[in-house]
Amino acid sequence: QVQLAESGGGLVQAGGSLRLSCAASGRTINNDAMGWFRQVPGKEREFVATISWNGGNTYYADSVKGRFTISRDNAKNTVYLRMNSLKPEDTAVYYCAAEEYSGSVPLTRPYEYRYWGQGTQVTVSS
Repeated sequence: QVQLAESGGGLVQAGGSLRLSCAASGRTINNDAMGWFRQVPGKEREFVATISWNGGNTYYADSVKGRFTISRDNAKNTVYLRMNSLKPEDTAVYYCAAEEYSGSVPLTRPYEYRYWGQGTQVTVSS
């Protein structure tokens, strides 16, 4: 079993940047695909980005492509989401997720991930 803990959220002005971290504990995530999702009240959880177990492949939602970058440091058992050029519509609770998976097809649906963190709030003011 793996536990995930997000950090790095906060309040930022439009155009600003934040870096979210997702620290895993309980076991190594070296064999896991990792994903970032976000959710606003009353809406479904939305895919943001995913990275393969070895960091070789990344995939992004169209809404964040070119602005967000997902990365991982397996030595630190941590995944990151760098968010640049933030917009008010990026405001949400951001969750990281893990699934033991070594395939090449990116996992973009919440049900494809078994493990989830508690989330971190990101608020972008206009």
